[in-house]
Amino acid sequence: MSDFTRARQPMIVAIANQKGGVGKTTTAINLAACLVESGARVLLVDLDPQGNASTGLGVAPDARKSTSYDLLVEEAAVHDILMPTSIPGLDIIPANSDLSSADIDLVANEKRTFLLHDSLRHGIEDSLDYDFLLIDCPPSLSLLTINALVAAHSVLIPLQAEFFALEGLSQLMMTIRKVRAAANPGLRIEGVLLTMSDARNRLSQLVESDARQTLGDLVFRTVIPRNVRLSEAPSFAQAILQYDPQSRGSEAYRNLAAEFLQRHPLTDRKAAG
Repeated sequence: MSDFTRARQPMIVAIANQKGGVGKTTTAINLAACLVESGARVLLVDLDPQGNASTGLGVAPDARKSTSYDLLVEEAAVHDILMPTSIPGLDIIPANSDLSSADIDLVANEKRTFLLHDSLRHGIEDSLDYDFLLIDCPPSLSLLTINALVAAHSVLIPLQAEFFALEGLSQLMMTIRKVRAAANPGLRIEGVLLTMSDARNRLSQLVESDARQTLGDLVFRTVIPRNVRLSEAPSFAQAILQYDPQSRGSEAYRNLAAEFLQRHPLTDRKAAG
C-alpha cells in the first residue's frame, strides 16, 4: 500500500537500467500515458541525453528551449521548463544532447548528487498538482542516474527477456544499496518489469521463470510483449494508446498501470490533497 500520502507530494519513480535497449523509454512513455488514462496527472522527466522520451511524445528538438540540463546545471525552476504533451494531463521536462556534458559540468558542485532531489522534491509547486513523476534515466550508472536515484521514492527496472538478463542487474542493485546508505535511505525497488517477451520463444519463458524464482514478488505480474506496434509508435511521436489503443502493447501497459495503481491508489492520493 502507498505511503506517499503527504499532501500533494507526487510520488517519484526512476525508471532505470544501465543496459540500453531494454524498453526503458518505451516503459516511461507508455506507463505515463496509461496512468493519465486512469485519472492521474503525471510529469515525465527526460534525463537521457538522447532525448528519446521527448521525441516519442512529440516534442521537436527545436522546441526544447529549456531542458533537464537547465534543471540540473542552471538550477532552473520546474515550472519554467516543463512542457505539455499531446496527452492532456501528461507534461514533460524534455532533454537534449546538452546532458551529455552534465557529469563534467557538475563535478565541482558540492550538491551534485542532490540537484534533482532538490528540484523535484522541493521545487514542485502545489498548483501543478501531479500525482506521479516518472524519470527516464540514461542507459548508464552516471551522475545523472545517481541524481535520479537520490530524488526517487522507488525504482522500476525494465528487464529484457533475454539470456544473461539477470546478470546485468547486480551492478544496478549494488548502486541502489549505495544510494540508500549514503543519500536516500527510503529508496526501494518498485519492481522488475519483464519486457520484449515472446511467449512462443522458449528462451523468454525460461528467463521469466528464472526471474520469478530469483526475485520473487519483485517481478511485476505484467509482462510486456515484443510487439511491432510498440516499436512503431515512437516514430509517429505517439504513446501506444494514441497509436493503436487496441494493440497487445496497449493492453500490457494498461495492465502495468493497473498493477501499479493497486499499490499506489489515486483515491488515497486525492484524499491527501
